Amino acid sequence: MSTAPTSPRASSHRRPELLAAGAATVTVVLWASAFVSIRSAGDAYSPGALALGRLLSGALTLGVLCLLRREGMPPRAAWRGIVLSGLLWFGFYMVVLNWGEQRVDAGTAALVVNVGPILIALLGARLLGDALPPRLLAGMAVSFAGAVTVGLSMSGEGGSSLFGVVLCLLAAMAYAGGVVAQKPALAHASALQVTTFGCLVGAVLCLPFTGQLVREAAGAPVSATLNMVYLGVFPTALAFTTWAYALARTTAGRMGATTYAVPALVVLMSWLALGEVPGLLTLAGGALCLAGVAVSRSRGRAATPPGPAEPTTGQRREDAGRA
Repeated sequence: MSTAPTSPRASSHRRPELLAAGAATVTVVLWASAFVSIRSAGDAYSPGALALGRLLSGALTLGVLCLLRREGMPPRAAWRGIVLSGLLWFGFYMVVLNWGEQRVDAGTAALVVNVGPILIALLGARLLGDALPPRLLAGMAVSFAGAVTVGLSMSGEGGSSLFGVVLCLLAAMAYAGGVVAQKPALAHASALQVTTFGCLVGAVLCLPFTGQLVREAAGAPVSATLNMVYLGVFPTALAFTTWAYALARTTAGRMGATTYAVPALVVLMSWLALGEVPGLLTLAGGALCLAGVAVSRSRGRAATPPGPAEPTTGQRREDAGRA
């Protein structure tokens, strides 16, 4: 009789995957919670002021963490990616998305902004050499359909302006460009360093909105300001760091596909926190989002068993020992 202990080599390879998956989960949950907070803060703060307040709160939190961990400055090789992601994703994206979502209905926003993960996969393949496996493409197609379904089911009567659509498209492009720029930087600097200095770059870009932030903070309700601070500490400082940690351990395309879980979680959180009971179409869209993420994150059966020519002698020896 023999036991079947887990191979130390297998467990050592499995641990980074589990940590990366956990980090991605934290990111998705916190980014979903951001939509609930933005509703409160967005009523009192204009798009630029809200982005600046969020980034300042995030940069302060990240700066304290860097000092406590004695991270220091990122190496020179990481700065190009940090600056590009800071300008595109932390700065430009946050302002343009806040602005665009004030001018389009939910359905149009879901349709346009959720082009971002598709662009990430395509740019990652073109610029980073990432693979585009069929399961990733199929999962993204299913999730995109689910995101559009959720958006259409929650659309209002206000309609959309062409300018708003352009703003949302610019946000999606900036998001994709920022993620792809960030990936190479993570080969030279830690996730905390890349996030901290990217957030600082975004905050500097948003400094022209300082006057608006000061004026609006003076008349804003406490709840709106607290939501703005929450956006900076959790969906920005914490979630962007866990995102960078996971991104360093997988491809940009797979990480982008993971964010399609956000619309489903937004539906659930709006139900629990705001009492907004979702309809059947909304629930169906959320289920599609989650199903697509599951497909895109799976590896497929063909990749699991080793091929006859693969150097897997040690693994076969372990299996023979168990038998």
